[in-house]
Amino acid sequence: MKKIILTCLVGFTLLTAGCSESMQRDLKTMKSEYVGGLERTASVYSGSGELIAQYNGRFDVQSSEYGNKVLFDVDGKRVVIYNATVIIE
Repeated sequence: MKKIILTCLVGFTLLTAGCSESMQRDLKTMKSEYVGGLERTASVYSGSGELIAQYNGRFDVQSSEYGNKVLFDVDGKRVVIYNATVIIE
């Protein structure tokens, strides 16, 4: 099933190669949603700017409406971060 979805996404990518930036972002969002996330690095910093933790892997990121909580699953474990600066690359 994942191969079929990935094939459709690749085909869609080739068809929309010259499309607008917003369409490219939407395509990236769909790829992330249906293929199991994007390869990312999440760096967590304290209020003073000190690196607390760093996570690498393929995952989707969910943040709260007020910006004080970030949630993602990496390596089969759920990570929930409250009241810290999180930079996702």
